[in-house]
Amino acid sequence: MGLLTILSSIKDRADKFLNEKNVVTDFLGKLEEKTGIRKKILAVGAVSLTGLYLVYGYGAALLCNLIGFAYPAYYSVKAIESLSKEDDTKWLTYWVVYGVFSLGEFFSDIFLYWFPFYYAFKCLFLLWCMAPMSWNGSQFIYNRVVRPAFLRHEAAVDSLVSDLGSRAMSAAENLTREVLTTLMRNKNVVTPGPSAAQPETKSLPAPSAANVAPSESSEEQPSL
Repeated sequence: MGLLTILSSIKDRADKFLNEKNVVTDFLGKLEEKTGIRKKILAVGAVSLTGLYLVYGYGAALLCNLIGFAYPAYYSVKAIESLSKEDDTKWLTYWVVYGVFSLGEFFSDIFLYWFPFYYAFKCLFLLWCMAPMSWNGSQFIYNRVVRPAFLRHEAAVDSLVSDLGSRAMSAAENLTREVLTTLMRNKNVVTPGPSAAQPETKSLPAPSAANVAPSESSEEQPSL
C-alpha cells in the first residue's frame, strides 16, 4: 500500500507539473503539435532516455548533477517568493541533505566512480530526496541522521565557530596593523629630505686690458 501511495503521489505531481506553464511544458507542447504525440508520452520517453543515458552515456555525472540541482533550485525560488513557510522548510531540508551527500561523495567518489550504474542510482537517490511527499528521502535522512548529530554536537560546534571567528578577526586586525605600519615606514624612507645648498663656483677674473697692452706693444716693436 505504501508503494502504491508513493507512485500515485509521483503521478499526481507529474501531471500537475505537465499542466503548469513553464519552459519544459512549452517545449513539450510544441513537440506535441508537430508530432501529434501527447505530452505525457513524450515526458515518459524523455525520462526513459535520460535513464539509459545515465547508465551508458558520456557525461552522466553532469546530467545527474543537473537533475539534482535544477528542479530543486526552481522550486526553491518559488518557495522563497510564496507566502507560506512550509515549503521553505522543505527545500531547506533538501539542500542540507544535498550538501551532506555532496561532501561525503567528494571523499568517496574515487571508489564509487567504478561502481556499476553509480550515476543512475545517485539520480534515483536524489529523486527520492526531492519526491513530493512528507517523508521523502531528505526528510528521512535529516530526521534520522543529520538532526541527531547536529543536536549532539551543537554546543561544541558553536564554541568552535565562535573561537575561530575571534581568532580570524584578531589575525585580520594584526595583519592590517602590520601592513599600515610597513607602508608608513616605507613612505618615510622614500620621502627625500631638504636638498643641501650647492656651493657657488667662483669664476676667475678676466684679464684687464692694461695687463695685456704692454706685452702686445713689446711684441710689435720693429727690429733695428
